Amino acid sequence: MKLIVAIIKPFKADDVREALAELGVSGMTMTEVKGFGRQKGHTELYRGAEYLVDFLPKVKLEIAVPNERVEQVVEAICKAANTGKIGDGKIFVSSLEQTIRIRTGETGNDAI
Repeated sequence: MKLIVAIIKPFKADDVREALAELGVSGMTMTEVKGFGRQKGHTELYRGAEYLVDFLPKVKLEIAVPNERVEQVVEAICKAANTGKIGDGKIFVSSLEQTIRIRTGETGNDAI
């Protein structure tokens, strides 16, 4: 099992969710986060004063998938989240040692 974590632009979250639903992904966690990478933030004007916004709003998606679905899910996220501009985001894939569904006690791929 793998845990896929994707940090994307907020306005692309629905597109990604729809793309994953088409693949049959049955669940994910979405969190509103702030961060920066090469994008480095931007300046804004507020009441005549200019200030630097270091952390930009992003959405963090966490999806647990069986090993054989990783490439499909990553490809769907890349296609749906891509704008071609700086700040499109990143995807991280890591191993999951154990997954347990609390309600039923199912473990492993059955719990996903």
